[in-house]
Amino acid sequence: MPYKFTLPLLDYSYDALEPYIDAQTMQIHYEKHHQTYIDELNKALEPYPSLHQKSVQDLLMSLSKLPEAIQITIRNNGGGHINHTLFWKWMKPQGGGEPRGEIGKAIKQKFESFSSFQALFSLAAKKQFGSGWAWLVINKAGDLEVISTTNQDSPLLNNIMPLLGVDVWEHAYYLKYHNKRVDYIAAWWNTINWAIIEEFYRQQA
Repeated sequence: MPYKFTLPLLDYSYDALEPYIDAQTMQIHYEKHHQTYIDELNKALEPYPSLHQKSVQDLLMSLSKLPEAIQITIRNNGGGHINHTLFWKWMKPQGGGEPRGEIGKAIKQKFESFSSFQALFSLAAKKQFGSGWAWLVINKAGDLEVISTTNQDSPLLNNIMPLLGVDVWEHAYYLKYHNKRVDYIAAWWNTINWAIIEEFYRQQA
């Protein structure tokens, strides 16, 4: 049997992030959008048994070595799967605030203050034209950096490790915030799970 990617379990209920992210958006985003990326990813991999045991990270980081016929599909849907899997983990009820620990120190060292980082990250999310993501990553030089990507492109495509990302596709916020992406981004900061981001950072540091 080919390995099948599956929808990861959420650590919280659909309404747990309210009032910042509403339950209906969470349910549709998780059950419909994320599930579709998984379904398309599995469908693309089905004819290639040699790829069935690879992780989605491995697939994205070796995209140019995959059969050409599925590269775009893996880029879009593998990216959509990993991006959303991480996105759910990076949020929690009663989240937000300023980061502590090693990631808090690293952010202040790189960006001078948390507020400076927050402003830079929010600007990257706001200015992303069309669909995409804003990210805090560890770049190839080992430094923290704020970047953005289009569509479902993952930093992993460039062997860059994501530490935090915000989905700025309209499906992530339109039911509640309509065209007010700036309001969604401002609210989203109240959901961040800094403890898991600290774990991610320690694993990469």
